[in-house]
Amino acid sequence: MMKRLPRKARWTSLLLVGALATAIAGCGAKSNDQAASPSASTSASPSANASAAPKKETKNITVGYLAVMDDAQALVAYEGKYYEQQGLNVNLKLFSSGTDLIKAIVGGQVDAGVLGFTNAATWASKDADLKVVAGAQMGFHSLLVGKDSNIKSVADLKGKKLATQKQGSTADVVLNGVALADAKLTKEDIQMVYVEPNVAIQSLQAGQVDAAFVFEPFDKIAQKQFGAKQIYEVGKVWPFPCMVVITSGDQLKKDRDKINRMLDAQKQAIELLQKDSAKAASLITKHFIEGDSLDTPNGKVKAVDVIKESIDSQKFTWEISADDTKRMQEIIDIMVKQKSLDKSIKVEDILDLSWQKSLK
Repeated sequence: MMKRLPRKARWTSLLLVGALATAIAGCGAKSNDQAASPSASTSASPSANASAAPKKETKNITVGYLAVMDDAQALVAYEGKYYEQQGLNVNLKLFSSGTDLIKAIVGGQVDAGVLGFTNAATWASKDADLKVVAGAQMGFHSLLVGKDSNIKSVADLKGKKLATQKQGSTADVVLNGVALADAKLTKEDIQMVYVEPNVAIQSLQAGQVDAAFVFEPFDKIAQKQFGAKQIYEVGKVWPFPCMVVITSGDQLKKDRDKINRMLDAQKQAIELLQKDSAKAASLITKHFIEGDSLDTPNGKVKAVDVIKESIDSQKFTWEISADDTKRMQEIIDIMVKQKSLDKSIKVEDILDLSWQKSLK
């Protein structure tokens, strides 16, 4: 059992909406069943720029998201009023896990959401009526060690203590199926500590573990606050579609236009993330860091700069390519091998790329 962290090791600067536990629900989504809580209510009125275009019928939509950097497109689309510009009256609803969010999509409480592809695969294998309709973010999971650590590679983890996310999460899937497999290691070769990302970083800082496997913004915050070193990032070695946009087949039958408008807004948000990360960061920093700055050994660092770096470290994309589709099938095959799926499925059966094709 891990010891309680000393007071100086506890962070006060990072505020993930609702609770820090929320953050584990992103690309390394934790499979828990905590109750979700909304973080944003219906938007006000369309922007002046949108008024010049032909007025669209206003439609209500509930979009689910997770308080992780992987879901930045949903936050940017909301804060930048891109949903409004598409004639959408949005209820942006925060969930504490991908499991909770996908249950809400299946149950009809949410129209669509941005969450991990592994969630779609898991529930589709249970015959849930789900459709992946667009891309969101390519996977980012980094291996961090202390600034004075002699661990230089994944192979050096043998016999060491590693803090990572819950078994069955996206992080667990790629850690075992890609990172450790490439280093010819298994989880039995390592002392695995399954905790939330914020606890993983605190534990690394306190010297209770030798390494931590996390995603953004934990990577950048750890590097800034106590000099953690990134020695591996799975997205650089094995690019994969981590976060995707998911809706139900029933929702597409009822109102595909509403979903397409949502995707148009998120495409605009992704283009901002790609082209002007500083502006995007200014819109969403408040969702991740409390206050204007972080205290570091080298002085204060602007919070917005930390979030900008987190955005720049990742690849946001609305498109799902042929290569992405193949990689999704590889993920499914890994999950079957790890026995985290009830049965194998064909990725083509859960893809509906009609919106993407309409843009060409």
